[in-house]
Amino acid sequence: MPHDDQTFHDAIEGYCGRLSYGSTDVVELHVSTHAATFDVHVERWGAERVPVWSSAAQVGRYVPPPVDADAEGCGWPVSVEFPVDPSWRSGFYLVTLTAHGVDDDRATAHAGFVVRGAAAPSERRSTLYVLPTNTWHAYNTWGGRSLYTGGSKVSFARPLGRGILCRPEVDRDDRKSRPTRFRETPDADGEIFQLYRTQHNYPSAIGSTGWFTHGRRFVEWAEAEGHEFDFATSIDLESDPTVLDGYSLVVLVGHDEYWSPTARRAVERFVGNGGNVASFSGNTMFWRVRIEEGERGTSMVCHKYRAHIEESGGDVTGMWADPEVGQPEWSLLGSGSAFGLYHRFGHATAQGVGGFIVSLDEHWMLEGTRLRYGDVLGRDDGVVGYETMGCPVAVDEAHRTTLSPNGVELGFPADVTIVASVPSSNLGVGEYPASIAALSDQGDLEFIANRIFGGASDEALERARRGNAVMLECRPFAADGGRVVTVGTTDWVFGLAEDAAVAQVTRNVLNALGVSEGGRSTV
Repeated sequence: MPHDDQTFHDAIEGYCGRLSYGSTDVVELHVSTHAATFDVHVERWGAERVPVWSSAAQVGRYVPPPVDADAEGCGWPVSVEFPVDPSWRSGFYLVTLTAHGVDDDRATAHAGFVVRGAAAPSERRSTLYVLPTNTWHAYNTWGGRSLYTGGSKVSFARPLGRGILCRPEVDRDDRKSRPTRFRETPDADGEIFQLYRTQHNYPSAIGSTGWFTHGRRFVEWAEAEGHEFDFATSIDLESDPTVLDGYSLVVLVGHDEYWSPTARRAVERFVGNGGNVASFSGNTMFWRVRIEEGERGTSMVCHKYRAHIEESGGDVTGMWADPEVGQPEWSLLGSGSAFGLYHRFGHATAQGVGGFIVSLDEHWMLEGTRLRYGDVLGRDDGVVGYETMGCPVAVDEAHRTTLSPNGVELGFPADVTIVASVPSSNLGVGEYPASIAALSDQGDLEFIANRIFGGASDEALERARRGNAVMLECRPFAADGGRVVTVGTTDWVFGLAEDAAVAQVTRNVLNALGVSEGGRSTV
């Protein structure tokens, strides 16, 4: 698609040497610019944006990106260094780079890093928020290709595309599952989103992922509420075997699609030992990836739709639910996108309600919301969309939605409680938004039908087509293991600021699973 590759659209670009740092580390900025000098401004982005460090009139130097920067990284020299101050709270830190003497609309770029929690587990907070940086980089087209535009390997050692970390606030136009107002025609073909992002030279990734889209909305609300978290990144789950020690709750938010085996095993051990997970995320843990180290930095490999053809053995990088892998995400999360991937996106429930329909109004997640059976949660802000997670469902004698009797045979936990759900769908060729690039030879519908539901028959396609988005609670392991709450939608955070019921559900989950004894839920 045009405008997807924003390589040096701006006169300055940069990235941090690592995605996260400890309290004694030194941050390294790798900057390339056409300007003679530039400024650096660093701020912690929590409930408010708080400046912590700045430096003016750094000497600029232009270093062109290598032809394989998308896969192997830029390899630029370090331009600026500064230590992490021990007083800096764990959190996400935005780096703003401003070039001197160039047009204002191309003078600014952004990088970012996380400051992790205390090194000693005994000094950490009870809750760890893991930013889905693997997914940020999967969608990143800077330097060439992403995992959506023909690439199978993407580097973390390169800038992120324009707008992924920071951009001006707009009402709805930068959303792929744009909420509709009363009697408004849905934008099923995504034309409003495409017009907005191309007019402002943003890649399509801004509608799918990034700190600005999901993370900062969650953190702004949560910290204003008084919640305090430690922060980590996807790669920390890969590289630090102690990263989850001392925590009671791990929180996932937004779009957390790409997981390595090491990261997944770390979370499974955590839950098995009594820790809890709250996933306010859609399409979570869908793709299995491989992390590789190269001369110019860390990269992530995922062959996606062709992994079962191009790879073999124990390191296949396709779907977690693929028979070649045999570890469906729903065995941990109680839901998966094979049972419902899209809501209000293209021809997938284009006129759907955009919220969750309550089934179990007495559940503790809904306490204080005043919602009753059949009410819709989060409709006005379209909290369900654009990517979701579901499970095979049935209806009991009291008309409550439950896991279907064959759910355990499919690998779902035996202990699943569905609180709310809404129809969601997989999409085939010709059913995606007309303005959004998709596979030309197959869609997610055909792929999921073939790999999970037995082939390309009409029966397999029908089985794969219709699904749901769910809110549920499950205990995936032994009775003394932890609990997992899954709110299976990417867009949940869009309701936090304005919808009292959405905020209350989130509050209930954080309070119940984050306050514990010995890492176990008090609920």
